[in-house]
Amino acid sequence: MRTTPHPIKSTFAFEGTTCAATLRLPKHDAAPDSLPAVLMVHGWGGVQDAMTTPFVQHFLDAGFAVMEFDYPGWGASGGWPRQAINPWQRVRTADAALSHLKAQAQIDAYQVVLWGTSFGGGHVVDLASQHPELMGAIAQVPMLDGLAATMAVPFWRRLQFFACGLIDLLKPGHPLCIPTLAPPGEFGSMDRDSAYAFLKRGTTERGVPYDNRVAARSLLTMAFYRPIRRLRHLRVPTLLVGATNDTVAPFVAKAVQKHAPACVQTTLVQANHFEPYFEPVFPEVIAAQLRFLKALPRHGAKL
Repeated sequence: MRTTPHPIKSTFAFEGTTCAATLRLPKHDAAPDSLPAVLMVHGWGGVQDAMTTPFVQHFLDAGFAVMEFDYPGWGASGGWPRQAINPWQRVRTADAALSHLKAQAQIDAYQVVLWGTSFGGGHVVDLASQHPELMGAIAQVPMLDGLAATMAVPFWRRLQFFACGLIDLLKPGHPLCIPTLAPPGEFGSMDRDSAYAFLKRGTTERGVPYDNRVAARSLLTMAFYRPIRRLRHLRVPTLLVGATNDTVAPFVAKAVQKHAPACVQTTLVQANHFEPYFEPVFPEVIAAQLRFLKALPRHGAKL
């Protein structure tokens, strides 16, 4: 199977904003009556096609339709302010995207899997806990505890974040933006785990342009967003892929074990926050995810 030559572009409405979405269908000799699908939920500065293309292709090859979307104020979506992040709004946006995906004629609404990475991994846990009808959920290097992630940042940097965030929140006009990813020691929302090097590698290898900016006010929300508290409410099969050397969204296995019910399984890889997107770690990560998807009950799907 290969990616459909013409991805299906569409839009959906969210709280008065028009959001952009792209649906890709697996290539079948005979189109089934309905397809299982994966909804891709992007992370902190994520937009459609940014570092997700290899994952999308493998899911298509496994027989799943795949839909990506852009959050309000990001990528091809409308909305103001631009480049700002509100995690609770993002979960509601993902909920609207889920409804949009389920409404597509090619999709079996009862065979949808949520897939999220980094900040989006936390959104997946949050949203999946609200939708017990889902077939499953995958959270890769998930940001499960914003407080823990905030405390992993040096104190002097946290003071800078707070000052910039407050100025951005109070000043009129366009948002005050800072780099989303920065070289080690330089000012940006993420400068650890070789973040900037992987940004350069991604844009070079995959040819996807990226607007490396985030509104500083977004930093003020991080510590208060703690989707790990929603883990105990999960009722659908869920795979958490944690990275042992992750300093951006530290994966604390003991905390996960404390909160996670029996439907949650965990896979750990020896990697930092960004290595799972690329060789040589990517094959291990995608193999675990494909095994998980293959084991999910298909509810009578004609595949």
